[in-house]
Amino acid sequence: MTVNISRRTALRRAAFVSAAAAVGSQVLSAPARAADRAPDPETVRREAAKAQERNKRVLSGVPSKNGWEMEKLADDHGSVYTRPVPGTPLEGVRMRMGDVETVLVHVITRFHYEIGSLRAGEVTGWQAPGSVRKGLSESNLASGTAVRIRPGSYPSGARGGFFPLEELVVRDILAECGGVVRWGGDDRKPDESLFSLDVPPGDERLKETAARIRGWNHTPGLGAGAPVDPLQSQRRRAAERLAAQQA
Repeated sequence: MTVNISRRTALRRAAFVSAAAAVGSQVLSAPARAADRAPDPETVRREAAKAQERNKRVLSGVPSKNGWEMEKLADDHGSVYTRPVPGTPLEGVRMRMGDVETVLVHVITRFHYEIGSLRAGEVTGWQAPGSVRKGLSESNLASGTAVRIRPGSYPSGARGGFFPLEELVVRDILAECGGVVRWGGDDRKPDESLFSLDVPPGDERLKETAARIRGWNHTPGLGAGAPVDPLQSQRRRAAERLAAQQA
């Protein structure tokens, strides 16, 4: 059977075939171009050696109490850098970047808005591994997964530094973080200024909590600084349940 087609249809088909041929030629030539851009083996070896040397300089090979590797340096090609805390006068806090940073910044910011306005220098983060005690939660500072908020006001070993309503806010912050943060005031040897990550690397709860916080930060009326009522029955029950779990 013979099918008659118009000149316009024939031109369209010809254009389509030409375009397809052009795309096909690009795809076929891609491996050749990729091969041309293949890295020189000597360059690869040199860069690998640099990376190994950098890791040797930065990484300790020793985990902090919560399982994250302690780092010997900050702001020097590792995972720990000085990070801003928006909405506060803090000049920056050294902490592990990424999801850890998102959660710890949320804790600091809620403290600033709901417990007491923070001033520059009142929050400290990363400390060198040699300056912390390995068996205690303070070792988490060396992995960039903890911060101290007003350590001069809440000395290590002492309890009762917070007024009852302030402690309710602390409990509410912990519950809002889904249990991925632990307060040093609950440790056997209390450290009420210390807030640490309470999950190991790779724990999905950290990823989920950080994603939730980022969502709040991009939604007007939510996130740190938005009005919350820690006395609201549902929030308070959640805080009490978590306190019992982390005791």
